[in-house]
Amino acid sequence: MYITDLKAISPQESYTEEVLSGQFKVHTEMVYRAIEPNYIGFIPKGLLRRMGKAVRMGVGSGLPLINDHQDIEGILVATANGGMEDCIKFLNQIVDYDEGILTPTNFVQSTPNAIAGQIALLGQNRGYNITYTNGGLAFENALQDAMLLFEEGSCNKLLVGGVEEISDYSYNIDFLLGKYKTEPIDKEWCLDSNTAGAFCGEGASFFVLASGPKGSLCRIKDLDQITYPKESDIDQLVSNLLSRNGLTPAEIDSIVLGYNGDVRHNNWYDHIGNSVFGDANVFCFKHLVGEYRVCSSAALWLLTHLFQGNSHLYTKMIKENRHDKPLKNTLIYNHFDADQHSFILVQRN
Repeated sequence: MYITDLKAISPQESYTEEVLSGQFKVHTEMVYRAIEPNYIGFIPKGLLRRMGKAVRMGVGSGLPLINDHQDIEGILVATANGGMEDCIKFLNQIVDYDEGILTPTNFVQSTPNAIAGQIALLGQNRGYNITYTNGGLAFENALQDAMLLFEEGSCNKLLVGGVEEISDYSYNIDFLLGKYKTEPIDKEWCLDSNTAGAFCGEGASFFVLASGPKGSLCRIKDLDQITYPKESDIDQLVSNLLSRNGLTPAEIDSIVLGYNGDVRHNNWYDHIGNSVFGDANVFCFKHLVGEYRVCSSAALWLLTHLFQGNSHLYTKMIKENRHDKPLKNTLIYNHFDADQHSFILVQRN
């Protein structure tokens, strides 16, 4: 399947695409908050003031693509937590009002499928509509579903995206579990940190996917995923992925790895970057967008622009430059908390 258009909101100025001209925001705090655009003009004010942040970002990224591509036949959204902030507000209301008369707004906005539903309602799209919420593999499952729909021939164009917000409640829980850093790091390349914990991020990245190559930017050739693997399981999964696509490790010219500054997780990426693909250029992305469960969608957004020859992103994302070959066969490898691992094979047309 092929990417023909894309839109993103992230901790960088990605919505206005200023980041593509080299205007990067350097984050030194522990939380990377998304830079939201002015939604007034394409989201009605009455709806906008009721929307939680996750819904705002999802609609803000997805609706313009729906409006520009009226032939989209389905909407697939990935979000691990959905509108967690609104969900907690609604649960608190149950307690505060003693299970009495509750305002419906927080309930409606808190469900994970509110994002896909609002995009469909505002864009008047009556096609296939589904939301994936299975943690760190939600976006990959949405892509896999899209791939299956194209293979079945049931549609020709789909909108697929990943959305996550930083909720105080979910952040505090993950912080207490040791997922995030306890102190900020005052340096730009934060991925060289030798301490435990990542940098929490948020954002929304949406893609118009088509079954054919006409007008496409790049191709999502294949993907695979695994949970709770051993290192040998990862090796076998990569071998199978390359084999069924007629590729060898030497033909993968670049890899995009999910280094997040957590020293406890570096061994997975070091193994792939050095032992499996030792000749490939290594790119990173979480120093730009932070760590969250569907951040592989942000990696795909950045990689798509790398394929278009963006030199600013190349300089900002490159970790190890091992050759001067152009990007052709690139593999995104990401995991969340070392439990859920995924690979996305992306090719230049």
